Formats: sequence, structure tokens, C-alpha cells
Amino acid sequence: MNRCVITAALALGCALPAWAQRIFPPDALRGRIAITAPPNVLLNGDPARLSPGSRIYGANNLIQLPGTLLGQQFVVDYTIDIGGQIGRVWILTDAEAAVSPWPSTPQEARGWRYDGATGRWTQP
Repeated sequence: MNRCVITAALALGCALPAWAQRIFPPDALRGRIAITAPPNVLLNGDPARLSPGSRIYGANNLIQLPGTLLGQQFVVDYTIDIGGQIGRVWILTDAEAAVSPWPSTPQEARGWRYDGATGRWTQP
């Protein structure tokens, strides 16, 4: 039994740092999303659409179904797929939302520098 407890504690200890900080891809933009009538949403107040294969990751990094988020609004990082629809969405924790600067438009992302090791942006 002691071996099981030790193994579980080690596995949990190794997993916690991964949960502590999520690294978002360099093509992720910051915005506000309101789930209205999936796959239709409001992105920064404008009508947008979730792609058929979209994924919404909650603040706990577990996948959330859009229907369970109806009528709610979140600060998110998101990606746009090749068809112009929302591909991936990460609902941010307060600490993640406080990370600044973070681009909110593709134009900002093109002009700023992304550090993949830290997952942070810097403005020129």
C-alpha cells in the first residue's frame, strides 16, 4: 500500500507544474467571448462562429462543451483556423488574463515578438 501512495504522490507532484502555467501558441489572440447559440458566439462584441472541430478549454484546462457555457462571457485566448472560424479557445484564469502585453489582433501579433520558452510577448 505504501508503494501505491508514494507512486500516486509522485505522479501528482509531477503533474502539478503543468497545470500551474499554460503556454499558449504564438498564433493565439486575446479577446472576450460570449457563448450565444453554439456554434455562433460573440467575439469582442462581433458575431463569430466556432469551427466544426473547435475545442474550448476551461480555466482548469479540461474541454468544455459550448452548450454548457450558454449566456456566459469569458476573457480568452483563441486561434482562428484557415477558414476564418474560431479553432481553439482557452478560458483564462485571472492570473493568465493579467499577463500583459498579449496581442488582440493579427496586426499586433505580426509587430510584436513572441518568446516560445516563456510563452510571453514583448512589444517593440
